[in-house]
Amino acid sequence: MPPRERRHGAAHHAPREREPGRDASGVRRRLEVDPESVERGLAGLVLTIIELLRQLMERQALRRVEQGGLSDEQIEKLGLTLMALEERMDELREEFGLEPEDLNIDLGPLGPLLPRD
Repeated sequence: MPPRERRHGAAHHAPREREPGRDASGVRRRLEVDPESVERGLAGLVLTIIELLRQLMERQALRRVEQGGLSDEQIEKLGLTLMALEERMDELREEFGLEPEDLNIDLGPLGPLLPRD
């Protein structure tokens, strides 16, 4: 096996790939993060998941009512619970400055996550 070649005493190095968080010169970049926007983004994500589950529960409740397996008292209780949950979601959205459309993630070719009313 031939000995490794050296260029005039200097070792040859392959181009170094840039590490995440560093610029081309290797200096660490700082990520500027606004705590309020992070909180709002996280709240939006959590509320999106809760809204998706709320809508699924509502559809399931409507199916059960249509199938006729619930008493009038159960239907009344279910309706009041769903209305209270929707009202609480409205309060939480307002608290974080979010509109209903802010919770509807666009899934690209699949369309929006939540059905549009």
